[in-house]
Amino acid sequence: MKSVISFIKKEAVLSISLLCAVVTMFFVPPDGQYIGYIDLHVLSLLLCLMAVVAGFQSCGIFRCLTYSLLKKCKSGRLLGLILVLLPFFSSMLVTNDVALLVFVPFTIGLLAEMKCEKSAVPLLVLQTVAANLGSMATPVGNPQNLFLYSEYNLTVSEFFSTTLPLTALSLILLSFFSLPVLPKTLPGIGLQKEKIEKPAYLAIYCILFVVCLLTVFHILNFTVLLAVTIIVILLIDRKILLKPDYALLATFVCFFIVSGNLGRIDAVNTFLKNLLNKSALLTAAGASQIISNVPAAVLLSGFTDNWKELLEGVNIGGLGTPIASLASLITLKLYLRSEKAKPGKFIIIFLAVNVIFLAILLITTMIF
Repeated sequence: MKSVISFIKKEAVLSISLLCAVVTMFFVPPDGQYIGYIDLHVLSLLLCLMAVVAGFQSCGIFRCLTYSLLKKCKSGRLLGLILVLLPFFSSMLVTNDVALLVFVPFTIGLLAEMKCEKSAVPLLVLQTVAANLGSMATPVGNPQNLFLYSEYNLTVSEFFSTTLPLTALSLILLSFFSLPVLPKTLPGIGLQKEKIEKPAYLAIYCILFVVCLLTVFHILNFTVLLAVTIIVILLIDRKILLKPDYALLATFVCFFIVSGNLGRIDAVNTFLKNLLNKSALLTAAGASQIISNVPAAVLLSGFTDNWKELLEGVNIGGLGTPIASLASLITLKLYLRSEKAKPGKFIIIFLAVNVIFLAILLITTMIF
């Protein structure tokens, strides 16, 4: 029982999604149509991308990038801007989760060394917002983008024409909010010089990442990507295959089942379609606040053809409550482990900043 409780606490979203899947099975008993619920293309892409990004981390590429950007930084204004924009731009390629896992611990340690712990909460909150907003710029930035890009068979121009204007506005807002976070004058920053580990492996992971992108843009079949990625990683560093978030993959499977079953229940089908017909944008953003944006994307996609508003809604909807985007919980967990952590202050500032960004982006999207 203790093991079960521990698992539920650790994987709350997976546990809830599994419960939802089981409940829907009482209304739609398992049959041959269940196989059609599962999108193997998306699952394979997610697995391969997570493995490749884990390979990048093992080579130290993110540590080297951070060192290179910060080694000559003496202005507090510039440092605050860099620390916020690092997760913003990196999340476009390595997902919001990974960006926060890399840069949040670094930021906490750096601020402690500079005796600027008072700035930790606003800076970490802005980093979290930056990772969530930066990740919406590309199909590989977060799981919901990858899913929707594949589910609706979007073209490159369709996707980027939707996400880039919001990304540009987000960049302006983040730059404005991040400049006053740190004092103008800072003590000397003592950074340990970093270097690339296993450069040959890094080159291989870069090639695998290109293969992932070719699959995302429908140039390669996902079975080719899956086979090549697994074989190559098994040959060079099989431990990397332990790094992907398999719980996230299982969560996707559960919500594929939930979405498929709900689509076969007439009353639910009609209710969700009515909501989405009124405003797919607000429905997606609202649902994200309760079940987070990845499950919201999977669930709602089965009930609307309005991919544009759904894409905008689940990405903007990653702002708001701490569970709106599961990446936000990463920052909260890492911050709570630090010395002098103030959970109450973090939640208050987190909600305030997120609500401001959420309101601005939603209003802008609705107007234009």
